[in-house]
Amino acid sequence: MKNQDNVSVIQIDSSTSMLEAIQLMDTLNRKLLIVNEDATFLGLLSIGDIQRAIINNIDVKNEVNKILRKNIQVGHINDDVANIKDVMLKNRTEFMPILNDEKKLIDVIFWEDIFEEKKEYNKIEASIPVVIMAGGKGSRLRPITNIIPKPLVPVGERAFVEIIMDSFKAHGLDQFMFSVNYKSDVIKYYFDNHDTEYKIDYFHEDKPLGTAGSLALMKEHIKSTFFISNCDIIIDQDYSEIYNYHKENKNELTAVAAIKTYNIPYGTMQIGNNGLLEKLVEKPENTYYVNAGLYILEPHLLDEIPENEFFHITHLMEAIMKRNGNVGVFPVSEGAWMDIGIWNNYSETQEKFNSRFN
Repeated sequence: MKNQDNVSVIQIDSSTSMLEAIQLMDTLNRKLLIVNEDATFLGLLSIGDIQRAIINNIDVKNEVNKILRKNIQVGHINDDVANIKDVMLKNRTEFMPILNDEKKLIDVIFWEDIFEEKKEYNKIEASIPVVIMAGGKGSRLRPITNIIPKPLVPVGERAFVEIIMDSFKAHGLDQFMFSVNYKSDVIKYYFDNHDTEYKIDYFHEDKPLGTAGSLALMKEHIKSTFFISNCDIIIDQDYSEIYNYHKENKNELTAVAAIKTYNIPYGTMQIGNNGLLEKLVEKPENTYYVNAGLYILEPHLLDEIPENEFFHITHLMEAIMKRNGNVGVFPVSEGAWMDIGIWNNYSETQEKFNSRFN
């Protein structure tokens, strides 16, 4: 078997938890794993399988064997390599397991071994705008943001907001609307004097209006479903899958959430009445879904945002839920969420970006 080391690390046992699997995917920078049972090939587990399970309210502590798909694409030892390549290209398959007649794993063909180009994302057929929230002061990134606005803070050799825009352009979206305030003249000057294929319109808030207040300025310009992205985050995710989830579930607003796990390095105690000990938990692990700063909204929501008032997008979520509207949450792995909002995250994002995108 070729690439023995590469093959061994992408294999997990069927008793592995969904959380352990998604953490391994982050570590390996992979979105697909081979699942074995009793050292025999059982199936494939994708990041999409885990995301669908979470959306269906299956706890991430469940074993992966509970969510495996029955219909998967695998190769056979006698298959023509050209046919395998065609299947992988058609389905944009990260790798293809090759099995023998006894369904034993014989080989794995990786995308990078047979294709020179990187896998492309699915295109979003609808022509929809992308709002970039670029008006904040970036106070947590001082002193650099005393000089340049946060959207232009570099990651690698590029302004971070350009990387965000490229991620949308990879999905066929190139119409951008910037909500600007702090150092807006610097942002405009940068793009006016920079060769770019982006279409950018600017909407200036005269005062800070929160994470959604400035959307009121765009009421007459947005007539379709649209994305909103903070200017300090990027998500390593196929955006078409988020869009399809949003539409299929008839959500009014969909928020992307990163799966964050926190470990308490101590034994904990659960205490009941009269201070009596009820339960001991050794070094518990808690999982949360953290607002990642990427959203999809329906245009009618713009009518619910007050004009010239401070208004957060969380206020809009609460208003939608209060009237029993649909607010969806699309989960992504912790490693897929890159954030430069504070110095520690900025350093981590530099490392993640280098490994995932370069």
